[in-house]
Amino acid sequence: MPRPRVLTVIGTRPEAIKMAPVVRAFDLRPEVDHRVALTGQHTDLVDRIMEAFGFEASYDLALMKPGQTLYDIGRACLEGMRDVLRDFRPDVTLVQGDTATVFFTGLTSFFEKGRLGHVEAGLRSHEKWSPFPEEMLRRMVDTLSDYCFAPTRRAAENLKGEGMPASAIFVTGNTVVDALHQVSAAEVPVQDPTLAEALSSGRRLVLLTAHRRESFGTPIRDLFGAVKELATRYDDIQVLYPVHPNPQVRGPAEEILAGQKGIQLIQPLSYTDLIHALGNAALVLTDSGGIQEEAPTFGTPVLVLREVTERPEGVDAGVATLVGTDPDRILSAAGTILASGGKPEEAPNPYGDGLAGSRIADIVVADLTGEPRVTQDWDAG
Repeated sequence: MPRPRVLTVIGTRPEAIKMAPVVRAFDLRPEVDHRVALTGQHTDLVDRIMEAFGFEASYDLALMKPGQTLYDIGRACLEGMRDVLRDFRPDVTLVQGDTATVFFTGLTSFFEKGRLGHVEAGLRSHEKWSPFPEEMLRRMVDTLSDYCFAPTRRAAENLKGEGMPASAIFVTGNTVVDALHQVSAAEVPVQDPTLAEALSSGRRLVLLTAHRRESFGTPIRDLFGAVKELATRYDDIQVLYPVHPNPQVRGPAEEILAGQKGIQLIQPLSYTDLIHALGNAALVLTDSGGIQEEAPTFGTPVLVLREVTERPEGVDAGVATLVGTDPDRILSAAGTILASGGKPEEAPNPYGDGLAGSRIADIVVADLTGEPRVTQDWDAG
């Protein structure tokens, strides 16, 4: 009798990081035939993550083209995933998060009348346009899903409030915590020379990441102005900014921050180096969802450069503060943290316990084979 088939689909670097623990968990479950498909929404960035976590893909659509729009990604993903699904005929297709790859794969799975599992389901900012387009992509793919793997109880309650049946909702924790634990345990040395120099300089590290579409234009310029002022006020800090390649980010970053004392603009960090930076930073300023989830493991305080977040658990736990891109709010909150002189006492990560990937694989395998589950839903978060 043929084994049930499961397909994991990955489009971007964050998806690769968060799906790596799921892929690893399925590799330990011989009851199913599991394969990985890449859309190519990100290319070399995903390749590096797969190499770091030790897995390969069976399919690669390679859809990335210079200057492509959401319409281009949508069309290419719909057509490419149609061919993949018809070739492999998975019993369940798994996607993660809120990208164009996730939504258009989910729509293709629906068109092909297949079952869909959404990893990191139920996150909500409750603002249609923020983050854009991620908030609506995530909401829409949840409605298409047969398995909603909610990372926290709050995410599960969001789904229940929207009418998702309880039988389709599973609280698993967030797989990014699994990935972080795996990388931290490997103790890979720092690779980026600028990061290595910053960590050995004796100055307090401030990590900046900023790239969201809703901040393009005046908001991101205001943000960079605040970072410049922060470096002027505190001569014992080193701001490290791995600059996103989008011209609407890189242009103003180079104009406002390049060459400023106490500020270093660098290329995007490898995932292992990013974990080193998060673990050693005195403060993180970010608009990234993943970093909001990762920093609490190290007790590193986070200023969230957004007006709303679909990850409020960190705010509730006191490890994250919403400041938007307003310079006064950024400088005030950063000043308070830097004046405290150290990190707060570490508490359990509100986003997971490092076992989410195993839970997800167990849920799917149990459902496809009829065998009992060997794990339970996460009882925290």
